[in-house]
Amino acid sequence: MSDFNRTKIVATIGPASSSKEVLKKMILAGVNVCRLNFSHGSHDDHRHVIKTIKEINKELWVHTAILCDLQGPKIRIGEVENNEITLTPGTDVIFTTKKCIGTSDRLYINYENFPKDVRPSEFILIEDGRYKLRVIDTNYKDEVRATVIIGGNISSKKGVNLPNTKVSLPCLTEKDRADLEFALEHNVEWIGLSFVRSAADIIELNHIIKSRNKNSKVVAKIEKPEAIEDIDDIIKETGALMVARGDLGVEIPMEEVPMVQKMLIRKSLENSKPIIVATQMMESMIYNATPTRAEVNDVANSVMDGADAVMFSGETSLGKYPLEVVEVASRIINTVENSYADIFYRDRLPELDDSDRFVTDSICFNASRLAARISAKALITMTHSGYTAIKLSSYRPKAHVFVFTSNHSLLNQLSLVWGVRGFYYDKTVSTDHTIADIMHTLKKEKLIVKNDYVVNIASMPIQEMGKANMLKLSKVE
Repeated sequence: MSDFNRTKIVATIGPASSSKEVLKKMILAGVNVCRLNFSHGSHDDHRHVIKTIKEINKELWVHTAILCDLQGPKIRIGEVENNEITLTPGTDVIFTTKKCIGTSDRLYINYENFPKDVRPSEFILIEDGRYKLRVIDTNYKDEVRATVIIGGNISSKKGVNLPNTKVSLPCLTEKDRADLEFALEHNVEWIGLSFVRSAADIIELNHIIKSRNKNSKVVAKIEKPEAIEDIDDIIKETGALMVARGDLGVEIPMEEVPMVQKMLIRKSLENSKPIIVATQMMESMIYNATPTRAEVNDVANSVMDGADAVMFSGETSLGKYPLEVVEVASRIINTVENSYADIFYRDRLPELDDSDRFVTDSICFNASRLAARISAKALITMTHSGYTAIKLSSYRPKAHVFVFTSNHSLLNQLSLVWGVRGFYYDKTVSTDHTIADIMHTLKKEKLIVKNDYVVNIASMPIQEMGKANMLKLSKVE
């Protein structure tokens, strides 16, 4: 049986990787999801990449997903004199909401309500915490005075984090709304929502997507302490999660990030929601052909924790070695999955309730248990919504999860989900005929061979395309 990685790879596409030649090589090397970062690049740039991905999907007959990552309410300082000023420890700096060219004692900040929201003694962190200031006072109108604690040379438009301040910025900025319309117009599979604070943010975005009659799912980026406090409700509303460790490690004490990562993965598995681990995974490969051994361990540990996907940012978007990043990540994933047994078999009993998903949940649970009991090579399901595929995946079976559907967009969407491999199939003659036909396809692809055990999940009658209500154990002949 052919072997392939279960943990997926998300690659950010940028100047280093946007050409068709490089992108095709990266997808062949193991990229499952292409991320477009709307903090950078124009709509024309992103339109070109989307067109290229769709061309490659058709040419290679693959199902690469597209994740459009909205910038969110990112707080930044403005332009500074000569693109570099010096912040000296012990000196005072005025942050103003009136546009100006920044100096060592006055900086523009693009957060209009900052003077109203901030309080004395709260911290201002610039460039992922490299520079640290403490608020002294505010005029509650347009100026905040702060003292430099950790200084240095700082350039224009650096990001600002306010770990102690209750930020009143809207979840979706005007730029985000324009970017969202662009993404929905191109029918992308996933929309990343930055700086999520509560489930209400996800509900608002889901409402906009639904009102446009689109099927994109939301990836909630967890990078604020408020999100961690509301995590259970966020998980219920979102399509997937991202552990966005860059801003998260500034907004909360950095030493807490590893435990938050493990908590988020555990809760995602329990709730059958895909989860991506992101930021600085192999940062040194922006400049070097090989990662540090610590970075190798980071990728490996994310796989061991049970993440659905690992994500690369600067490494693949602007680094010198985008293809090598994917090749190295693929080797790490493959090695861990073939030698670390604790990744597998994380099922849990479905709750006894009268929900409309109880039958399907019970079928998926028992199919996973049965596959483990007999060392089945494959769990095979037809799906119209993706629900059974995601549910089976969350149990982390050792059997491969093969999914058949007539929905191309859904096949792309499922490329983010651990262990799932999708196939296009649009026949619904009868359950027996469909199962036989699917088995023939998998045998032809050498994904199953004679004497393998496989477990089929289906809905009967098949023509109604209802919820899964049947499982069948077969031995391949």
